[in-house]
Amino acid sequence: MSMTKQQFLVSADLQVQTLELWIEHQWLIPDSTASEQVFSDADVARAHLIRDLKGDFGVNDEGVDVVLHLVDQLHGLRRAFEQLQRDMQERSR
Repeated sequence: MSMTKQQFLVSADLQVQTLELWIEHQWLIPDSTASEQVFSDADVARAHLIRDLKGDFGVNDEGVDVVLHLVDQLHGLRRAFEQLQRDMQERSR
């Protein structure tokens, strides 16, 4: 589901300044249209992860960078594995 910046701030329970900082760090990369930034449910989940890392676990900014990079790699590998499975199923038909 796509949402506006204001909807995202409410869903993620964030302040504007925090969101702007996280976008600057490239921890969140919203889609942009000509007039606004657009966020997804995945962005909300990522914001919750960042907030938990920084708040509940006391992870510093460098640690958040590392964790998010690893999460992104994991999701990329998952997508690659799923594509490989589909390709193999197609070949076996």
